[in-house]
Amino acid sequence: MFTLRAAVMWTVNDFPAYAMVSGWSTKGYMACPVCKEDVTSGWHAGKVCYLGHRRRLPWDHEWREKDKEFDGNTERRLRPREWSGDEILEQLNRLDFAPFGKTVSRTRPSTHLNWTHKPMFFELPYWSKLKLRHNLDVMHVEKNVIDTLVGTILDIEGKTKNKIKARLDLERMGIRRGLWMNRDSDKARRDLAFFSMKSNDKKEFLKFVSSVKFPDGYASNIASCVNVDGGKFTGLRSHDCHVFMQRLLPVGIRHLLPEYVVKPIMLLSRFFSQLTAKTLQRTDMFQLRHDIVQVLCKFEMIFPPAFFTSMMHVMVHLPEEALLAGPVNYRWMYPIERLLGELKKSVRNRAKPEGSIIEAWVQYESLTFCGMKYGRFENVKSGHFRPFFGMSDLIRRGRSMTPAPSSDPPAQSASAATAPALLDHVVVGPGASQAPASSASSVA
Repeated sequence: MFTLRAAVMWTVNDFPAYAMVSGWSTKGYMACPVCKEDVTSGWHAGKVCYLGHRRRLPWDHEWREKDKEFDGNTERRLRPREWSGDEILEQLNRLDFAPFGKTVSRTRPSTHLNWTHKPMFFELPYWSKLKLRHNLDVMHVEKNVIDTLVGTILDIEGKTKNKIKARLDLERMGIRRGLWMNRDSDKARRDLAFFSMKSNDKKEFLKFVSSVKFPDGYASNIASCVNVDGGKFTGLRSHDCHVFMQRLLPVGIRHLLPEYVVKPIMLLSRFFSQLTAKTLQRTDMFQLRHDIVQVLCKFEMIFPPAFFTSMMHVMVHLPEEALLAGPVNYRWMYPIERLLGELKKSVRNRAKPEGSIIEAWVQYESLTFCGMKYGRFENVKSGHFRPFFGMSDLIRRGRSMTPAPSSDPPAQSASAATAPALLDHVVVGPGASQAPASSASSVA
């Protein structure tokens, strides 16, 4: 007997669940759970957007002095500060939260910032000393980034960030006159932006994506998600976006969009490719931390402010988390989502899904225990009861009563066996269109 001790290293959640476990709301003007109240946000095109990535550039960088290329202002502020666990705990201890449960709703005081409750994890004595307490899920970040990016460059209805409100917002800010609404007499129209593909280019791009063939098990059938006539994608899953971002997007757009639009997109693709590698180098992560700031600043000079959602902003924190916690394949939700998918498949009674999952899990553990106990099954998890490939109990060790047969086949048998293979062949070369020479029956 021994005492088993466990420690919680960090949590892995999607962005809405991040708010529940961390206590910091991921909505509103202070939605970034890392920058907290020091994030740069504003109201653009009817929603909150997150800009100001020039703050992370060196103090003497030339982009800090440009105004019309960005949001109309120069940038003189320092980079956002970093909060330690002790500072967060001290801040939470000063706040008064409503008791848990159904109570009379009340307006959250301004002193609470975006804090909704004190997380229970701070009851652990070591929690405030951890450098990384909650992971940003790279799987969902990559999925949301590719949805925003592809929806904008393909100008997909309902997914593009280049809507009429975004154009009017540029007019209000007085920047990028080439993207303003084109007004003729009493009518106004939204012309195609320079960062969006034309109709013929979209068809060429979608045909390229649908024609790509992947090795077995590498990706799903992405071609089934392509709607060439509609000019859009439908039903892309998280892993489809993962493959699309790193393998297809940089190749498909390089001759369909301007060079100054393609280059930052290719840098973004390389960013996710290096970030999700199985082996990470610290020097590469320091470089990625610099590259992602460059990419977001270039995006600010290309796309309207409505393009920069919270998912676009949190990319700046991913290299820092990789420096602290290592490769992301141990800290993203792909294995968790696969497990949840298996549990959902085990539901037999939709009126009581929890009980169905519990019964299926008990059966799975029972079969696994029996397989470990008796050792007769190779793989219980696969659901196939494979036979035992050991020696049968009916076979006894002993000595043969007759001499062992020779293992070398007779010469006549060998020639009869090889003749069909030598004669039934097709000549490969220019003009070789004739049928096989003969069949095995003619040799005899």
